[in-house]
Amino acid sequence: MKRFFTVFVVLVAVLGLVVGNLSAAEKKAAAKAEFKYDDKIGVVKIKKGDPIHIASWMVVAGPDASLGTDTKRGVEIAIDDKGGKVLGHPIKMTVQDTGCNAEGGQAAATKLASDPTIVAAVGSNCSSEARPGAPILWKAGIVTVSPSNTAPYLTDPKRGAEYNGYLRTAHNDKVQGAVAAEFAIKSLKVKKAATIHDGSVYAEQLQAVFAETFKKMGGTITAQEAVAPTDTDMRPVLTKIATGKPEFIYYPIFIAAGGHITRQSKEVAGLEKVGLMGADGIFSPDFYKAAGAAAIGMFHSSPDFSAFAAGYKDFLAKHQKKYGEKPLAPFHAHAYDAAMLIFAAIEKVGKKGPDGTLYIGRQKLRDALYASKNFKGLTGNVTCDQYGDCADPRIAVYITTKENVDKLVMPDRPIWKPY
Repeated sequence: MKRFFTVFVVLVAVLGLVVGNLSAAEKKAAAKAEFKYDDKIGVVKIKKGDPIHIASWMVVAGPDASLGTDTKRGVEIAIDDKGGKVLGHPIKMTVQDTGCNAEGGQAAATKLASDPTIVAAVGSNCSSEARPGAPILWKAGIVTVSPSNTAPYLTDPKRGAEYNGYLRTAHNDKVQGAVAAEFAIKSLKVKKAATIHDGSVYAEQLQAVFAETFKKMGGTITAQEAVAPTDTDMRPVLTKIATGKPEFIYYPIFIAAGGHITRQSKEVAGLEKVGLMGADGIFSPDFYKAAGAAAIGMFHSSPDFSAFAAGYKDFLAKHQKKYGEKPLAPFHAHAYDAAMLIFAAIEKVGKKGPDGTLYIGRQKLRDALYASKNFKGLTGNVTCDQYGDCADPRIAVYITTKENVDKLVMPDRPIWKPY
């Protein structure tokens, strides 16, 4: 009887253990069955411990590389400020060069679109890259936030559904072009002006806004000329412009061509004393290398650094410590804000499954970014509208001094602002 009782107790214990194990397994299975995460266009699944993959498509080679290097560094500092992690997962960033042209943007976007691990992208730099590239990314379900695209077309209500995955923290050139025109007329008292563009979406639309605003304010546009980004001899175009006797030339183009125009304008009869103004595309120490002393006294329209939030001072200190130099172009803070917007949106929509896998819905992420309101960024109060314009657009005008050219540093204090 005692032996029977002992066997009975052992059997009960074993059965209890089995039942307990089955119960735990059943509970786990039930929990897994109950966990659902759906998305209209797809879900990125990131296993426990694996990185959240963020891509950057930027111009990091060639004459305009300072623009991409500047924005890439902004993203890197944002990653540092997040402790290198989002929702417990390390952040991985890869970079594709875009060349600051349509072909480069298309190639970079095509490569990124083929990688299903990419959650979101920061970029592109140049508007000409974004025009073909953004639709390619969105077709693959990859939302992108640009820190420096400024062409009005990209957030125009008629842009098309293929741009529904595109946003930007950079200003719209409807603002910048108007500010440049207002400065020429109100501050410099200019009555006659000419423009030059390089055929890019950015430059063509920006000079068009400048010309339209300038004429509305009573000024006369004497010429609207075009050059190629690869042109080196600008004298024929400048000579043609000189026949109209402008007091001012606005050329919102990029570094290489901008340098040639600046230097050669001093050599063309009738333009020796004409006022020169570029935009944020050539607001860089690399432009001072290209233009030399001819850049002294010229103007630039660009974001108003003095209007940035209080945290910008700390950002500059981190930048100096990390890279040993000041920022190279105007959009580092916009890149920081673009990255932080993405991280905040991931934190809103990301969900962890029972096994620790992180699920991020592509449409959910896009919608969360578009819903961003009153986000406290370095550049100001960031709120996205229904077409992806998120910037708190404050544009000012700077003048280049001899010190800027000699020391290869951008001016950081505007001489004029419209507000």
